[in-house]
Amino acid sequence: MKRFLQPGSVALVAVFSFLLLAGCSAAHYRKSADKEAYRAVAQKTPQVKNMDEHFTIEQTNQLSLDGLPVAAKVQDFLGPDGEAERGARVISLETALDIAVKQNRDYQLHKEGLFITSLDLTLARHQFTPIFSGTGGALIEGGPSQPSSPGATNSLVTDNLSHHVGAKGAINVSWLIRDVGKITAAFTADFLRLISGGAAGSQRTMSSSQVEAKLLRPLLRNAGFKKEIENLTLAERGLLYALRDFVQFRKTFSVQVASAHYGVLGSRDTVRNSFLNLQSSRKNAERTRALAREGRVTQSDLGRLEQQELQAERDWINAIRDYKRSLDDFKLMQLGLPVDSQLVLDDRDLEALAIRHPEISVDDSIKVALAARQDYQNFKDRHDDSLRQVALAANFLKPQLDLNALVHVDSKPGTAAAFASPDLNRYNWSAGLDLDPGLDRKSERNEYRKALILEKQAARLLEQQEDEIKLQVRNSWRTLDQAKRNYEISEVGVKIAERRVEEQNLLAELGRAKAQDQVDAQNDLINSKNQRTQALVGHTIARLQFWVNMGILYVKDNGRWEEVTNVKPE
Repeated sequence: MKRFLQPGSVALVAVFSFLLLAGCSAAHYRKSADKEAYRAVAQKTPQVKNMDEHFTIEQTNQLSLDGLPVAAKVQDFLGPDGEAERGARVISLETALDIAVKQNRDYQLHKEGLFITSLDLTLARHQFTPIFSGTGGALIEGGPSQPSSPGATNSLVTDNLSHHVGAKGAINVSWLIRDVGKITAAFTADFLRLISGGAAGSQRTMSSSQVEAKLLRPLLRNAGFKKEIENLTLAERGLLYALRDFVQFRKTFSVQVASAHYGVLGSRDTVRNSFLNLQSSRKNAERTRALAREGRVTQSDLGRLEQQELQAERDWINAIRDYKRSLDDFKLMQLGLPVDSQLVLDDRDLEALAIRHPEISVDDSIKVALAARQDYQNFKDRHDDSLRQVALAANFLKPQLDLNALVHVDSKPGTAAAFASPDLNRYNWSAGLDLDPGLDRKSERNEYRKALILEKQAARLLEQQEDEIKLQVRNSWRTLDQAKRNYEISEVGVKIAERRVEEQNLLAELGRAKAQDQVDAQNDLINSKNQRTQALVGHTIARLQFWVNMGILYVKDNGRWEEVTNVKPE
């Protein structure tokens, strides 16, 4: 058996060794895919304003809140539930945005969608690079040879064995070159060793190899490989569109997180106001009980104030429940954190809110939006894509006329060596034209008609998107103006309600207050305070959404934004 591993048989081992070494680990392929995809994103990032320059889809899921401030004071207005906040981490809006861009599941999903689009582009680009492939195989055959004479015995036949050791391999390359054509080349090699007889048997070795190269160049239909180039163009533009959409999503996402953050703080402020209302209601009821004992107020008025006390307590309990629920929703839906995370939002974010109303007309706002909205630019570019698709479909209605060229080089026949290299003197070549007049072009005809329809649809979508942007800007401008007026009204309403409560308290001290008037004044004060908070939050969110609809809200890598000032149309 040793002779089967002699020099000629090494080819068998070499083939299997090549196949084993050709395979790379899964980690290698992942690293290679990430490197190429991130490079494609980085190449197009400068073309998209406000794109995250440090884009990555990697998530450690090991967020630590240890460095955040700790709530040490228990708030009385939360009642027994306030104790649960002792030791909780205090989250500001900036911290919430920073956590959300790292932990939010929907945000991660959008990032991964962008990354997948980048992977698609790397494959489209790969079609225009040299693509190598290889095949190989080996075979061992054996059996008894024919006896040398008719009288040979079975034992002689058993010793007279014949073995074939063969191996073959091929390396292929295909390269699609713009304005040149598609070049394919192949190198193949065959090896055969024949071993016959017993210990004194004979050995013969034969090998051959070939090199072949082909050129294909369409001259009419798909000339210059228009379809393949268009596929690459669409992939390039597809990543650009995905980047623009992601930037728009980042802006909307930051506003959503801010809206939810302020919503939780608004719910917390409602709890505070409800607790103050409960304290006032208890004070009024206690004072009225004392007056009733002196006969200075009726039992009907006392009952009315006692009912108000009970209603205030119910409102307070319900407000606490709503606050806790909104906080849990915020932790799960916006921050992507477990609902049992011990968090409390920073009240200073609500205290820092102020009315900053932009001074810009609705017409100027629309002009800015049509110039700045990157998702609108996508619709414009997609309409251009549809025009190219029409031209491409029209090109495929032409006859097929291809230039084909071939060069072939062989090794010398019957070479008795482990490897026979191709002999440049043994070559042949050919060149010619292949014509397909296209007698059946129904499929291409239908594709052309579809392309014309799709172009009209893209044009209508572009017009509709322009109208929708105008509508969005108009509505957000009106909403912002309405929010400003609501805040101004609620501010006046709070002052009026405070005066009414003071008046009723004075009358109550004198025993001249009416229970219904006291209840109404106290309820109106609480409602006015809640409305003022809601109006302040509503104006802030409306202003941010207004900037988003205009396409000019600049969002940083950590989700925070820069406040827009002095906006003017170009």
